[in-house]
Amino acid sequence: MDGIITVFIAIFLAELGDKTQLATIAFASKYGWKTAFMGAILGLAAVNLIGAFLGDKLGNVLPLDVVHKFAGVLFIVFGILMLFGKL
Repeated sequence: MDGIITVFIAIFLAELGDKTQLATIAFASKYGWKTAFMGAILGLAAVNLIGAFLGDKLGNVLPLDVVHKFAGVLFIVFGILMLFGKL
């Protein structure tokens, strides 16, 4: 149960105020809060299912520090792409 709470807090804080939340606000203004909420839940659940599945498989093949470094590099690449308007 500790792991679930830790992941919840980390994801909650990481997602607070990000573009997904802003998109949900925009969708809620058009479709209503219930539709936006359900769509956001389903979309985030699907993306996180893929991430959890891949993370589980990578964890069986690669050492954890390699997975962390790869994730860090992806964050940097996405950040640079966003900075230059390519994403």
